[in-house]
Amino acid sequence: MHYSIRHVTRFRYDAPVRESVMELRMQPRSEGPQALRSFQIATNPRAQLYAYTDHLGNAVYHFNVLRRHQELRIEVQAVVEMAASPEPPQNVDELEWSRYNNLNLSADHLDLIDESKFAHMSSSLREFMAAKGLEKPQGDTLSALRHLNKTIHDAFEYEVGITEVHSPIEDALRAKRGVCQDFAHITIAAARSWGIPARYVSGYLHHRRKGEDRSGDDATHAWVEAWLPSLGWIGLDPTNDTLAGERHIRAAVGRDYADVPPTRGTYKGGAQSELAISVSVQPTQAPVRHDEFLRVARPIKPGSEPPTRAEQFYQQQQQQQ
Repeated sequence: MHYSIRHVTRFRYDAPVRESVMELRMQPRSEGPQALRSFQIATNPRAQLYAYTDHLGNAVYHFNVLRRHQELRIEVQAVVEMAASPEPPQNVDELEWSRYNNLNLSADHLDLIDESKFAHMSSSLREFMAAKGLEKPQGDTLSALRHLNKTIHDAFEYEVGITEVHSPIEDALRAKRGVCQDFAHITIAAARSWGIPARYVSGYLHHRRKGEDRSGDDATHAWVEAWLPSLGWIGLDPTNDTLAGERHIRAAVGRDYADVPPTRGTYKGGAQSELAISVSVQPTQAPVRHDEFLRVARPIKPGSEPPTRAEQFYQQQQQQQ
């Protein structure tokens, strides 16, 4: 299955600003069953893009807008191919818990067991876990994670506007409402309290037509990956009470949201800013490969009539592919 992604971010200022510095983590990862087939970024005002890969394997783009401007628009377009992957088993053997040891845990795994800025144990979370019987995991590791995923889904209503992007998990725990970011942080903190390495995933979700998903179809999505020594990373989506699968398109992974915001930046000036975001994820045809262009090209043979201007333009386009 191929998906076309269009992600537009617009910053408007109530007065001109002198400079904007921006960092983006929007490029879908290319690994496992997910393969990035095309990707492009356009900014207005136009800016020179620079890129690097961070220590978590995320593609990071950054740029400066040095001229005065009152609006900054960032449009990202991508095509991703998602291959079907085998369904994880319903459970694993009870020995999985004992496999969380120095032989199977790397330094990266240990970093994902420690508390982080947005995913940490608190008195509110401890009370929630006690009330739901989550103080200790029940059964094997995978069964316990499935139960945690469903418990958090059932315990919270999905509602936009209750929390903000930098809200601590206490806000969602208190209101029993929130969005995918809140549910992911609560799940991560609970899993880590059991000694399971867990990380935050920022990306996109292709929504079903019949309203089976609670999360909005016009925004980015967030879910969780938990590491099992015998299976590797397993994706959990507590917002929609499902395991991450072919519809979940991964853009970046980190300890929590603080590591992987889609945009992060600053500007110079005394203006107030307004943010607007539009996201679209749609099934699409597979992109045409370069060798397919070559099969339809018709080079001019020596001695034949000179090409028309239209044919010259066509040949130039073929050479630029």
